[in-house]
Amino acid sequence: MLPKGQYDIGKMPRFGMSKFADRIPQQIDAVKITISGDVENTRTFDTEIAALPRTEIKADFHCVTTWSALDQVWEGVLFKDFFNQLVLPETKPMKNANFIVMRAQDGYRACLPLDDLLSDNVMLADTLNGEPLGIEHGAPLRLIAPDHYGYKNVKHIQKIDFLLDNSNYRPSGLKFMEHPRARVEKEERGRFFPGWLLRYVYRPAIKSTISSFERALISHKEKKQ
Repeated sequence: MLPKGQYDIGKMPRFGMSKFADRIPQQIDAVKITISGDVENTRTFDTEIAALPRTEIKADFHCVTTWSALDQVWEGVLFKDFFNQLVLPETKPMKNANFIVMRAQDGYRACLPLDDLLSDNVMLADTLNGEPLGIEHGAPLRLIAPDHYGYKNVKHIQKIDFLLDNSNYRPSGLKFMEHPRARVEKEERGRFFPGWLLRYVYRPAIKSTISSFERALISHKEKKQ
């Protein structure tokens, strides 16, 4: 059964905040994630990530704007394995550095508490439905957190900051648009306003946003030919 306010769109479109439609990442082949912030050692991981145990997750994807793509199959490495086997021993985050900011190549960023990222169904994915991620879905590596709205599932991840607090954090959009956790089950679509109300704010923009992201990707591919 779909969560409150969601509907099945029947596909997995390229989607996001409109201002990012034309920001096409250039580095989509090699995985590199830099860990920084309140850590003892800043470190960039690349081939080490590929050596972690791989897993597959089948889950519905829920966009905050109310569309859902059902039964998506993601493959990659669990975030908790990445944290426990690489981040914790190699970068040594400070105790209580539990405010995590994920940053993308295109400038997008989102935050989540560390405890949420360590859930058993949160992964750094490089494959969707049996195919390597393309530009439209977050290549070379993206976060998949099925219990959270899509805007927390950062695409094109290049940097993750472990911070003691959120005093210097600024969301990618307006402040009301980013809930600290954005859990689908609790309809945490944003701040200050009830989730059910934000359905009616976001839903009218779905079709135009999909179209703008599609046009931007087509234009990018044509320029590369």
